[in-house]
Amino acid sequence: MVDLWQGLSQAFWLVITADETLVEIALRSLRITLSALVLACLIALPLAAFLAVRRFRYRRFVIAVLNALMGLPPVVVGLVVYILLSRSGPLGALGLLFTPTAMIIAQMIIIVPLIASIAHQSLRDLWHDYHDLLISMNVTQTQKMMTLLWDARRALLTAALAGFGRGIGEVGAIMIVGGNIDNVTRVLTTAIALETGKGQFSLALALGFVLIALALAVNLAIHGLSRTEREGRW
Repeated sequence: MVDLWQGLSQAFWLVITADETLVEIALRSLRITLSALVLACLIALPLAAFLAVRRFRYRRFVIAVLNALMGLPPVVVGLVVYILLSRSGPLGALGLLFTPTAMIIAQMIIIVPLIASIAHQSLRDLWHDYHDLLISMNVTQTQKMMTLLWDARRALLTAALAGFGRGIGEVGAIMIVGGNIDNVTRVLTTAIALETGKGQFSLALALGFVLIALALAVNLAIHGLSRTEREGRW
């Protein structure tokens, strides 16, 4: 019990004093996850708008695949990215394995289906309200998509925050493709796993506090946006 309280007190002290190692790892985690989030949104949001506006033969199949990929095991994504970026893989010449870029790619693949699926549900409902108006105005498909994306921006921000929450807490895939290299690819989740294995519970707990704080901030932001959206409808 004494060791537990000592570890907790040391962890709080590391957080309060903004320990250099702690801050470095936290900032690296944010940089990698935010980069993956931006790239994922550039893919997922236009895709969601396209699926909401355009009717084509395999549309329902594509939507079903996106929904299924929301539950894709991250370690499988990490394995696939590792094979692609390994020295014997098709992209091995780029030398991206065990770099932050590889981690960004893995996180992006993981969160694209999540953002696209959540965004599509919101845009599909909005399209039912806007369908007749936009058809009567004889606008292009691109203009329809842009209109939906703009008017649903709060709901889309909620989808992006959900993607961020999943990305920041990911450990399996980024451990495989990043290698958990000190000062290069070590992020909050991989550092927690490493420090726990070493028995350095104070730093592991401090990292955990930061991760929990980020997760709570994201959840509170999602709750606030959802509440604002509901009040706006009323």
